[in-house]
Amino acid sequence: MPSPTARRRRRRHATLTLASIAVAACGLTACDAATARNAQPATTASRTSATASSVPPTATTVAQPSLHMITNNGHKLAFYVTPGHGPAIVLDAGGGLDASYWKKIVPVLAKKTGSEIITYDRAGEGRSSDVPGPWRAQNAASDLEAGLTQLGATKDVLLVSHSLAGEIATYFVRQHPHWLTGAVLVDASLPEFYTDGETAKLVAANEQQIAALKKKPQTRATRQLLAEADHYGPVHRAYHKLSWPQNVPATAIVSSKTPFPTADDALLWRQAQQEFANAAPNRHLVVAQHSSHDIPSDRPDVVIDAVQDMVSRLR
Repeated sequence: MPSPTARRRRRRHATLTLASIAVAACGLTACDAATARNAQPATTASRTSATASSVPPTATTVAQPSLHMITNNGHKLAFYVTPGHGPAIVLDAGGGLDASYWKKIVPVLAKKTGSEIITYDRAGEGRSSDVPGPWRAQNAASDLEAGLTQLGATKDVLLVSHSLAGEIATYFVRQHPHWLTGAVLVDASLPEFYTDGETAKLVAANEQQIAALKKKPQTRATRQLLAEADHYGPVHRAYHKLSWPQNVPATAIVSSKTPFPTADDALLWRQAQQEFANAAPNRHLVVAQHSSHDIPSDRPDVVIDAVQDMVSRLR
């Protein structure tokens, strides 16, 4: 059986293959998925009202997250809950990454805010089941809805979404604006970015790479990448027409380097983040200086500060 290191290297190689669709799977150009593959500590303890109302973590101790296997549309999803009070902070990692991506941020947020912290493995990642067929943000939003419903976290939710998870957040908040008290969007894939010209450019840049990837032996990682790339053009032209509800506060964090190596693409990425922030008075933009697209690893302090600031304003 291949070692964990070998598996991480193969996954990293597959992730780098589709370099131009940087926001289809976190790290296609910048995120280091290898830093996020260690299994997140978890127990199989069931969540109870006593757990949910337990004393918030102190400055020196944080409860270990409990594992909850949720079923939605016939597949299993792994959710991890660190107990605390509201608002519940839900962390959603970028494409190709599972809940362990947040393992260094979760205990810090728990200590600083005392909030309940929820992370999860999306379908096809971590402990969650593979789901055949194309990947769609709407389906991922349905999985998140099912998990939060079964965990009883359907109000006062603060959503923290990185990269590809920005698309999930957009569909989710449009369906459940009253569940959320706010969101922190971390170099997130936002509708404003996907102009017709930019979407066509991304599709053309990756046609040969996708064709080559299809000819190689398929792994869980490559299947997930291909699922995310399926019908990328039509999916993102439709996504471009969506908007974030005006009544849900949001902080957009943009990396200083962006996911793109080319100046034109990077400029459009920054402009899209600024356009999103300018669209409502309850939004603002934060620049993560000296950071790649992998902000939660490069500058976790920026993410933590943004979340803590929003929590303090909500209380």
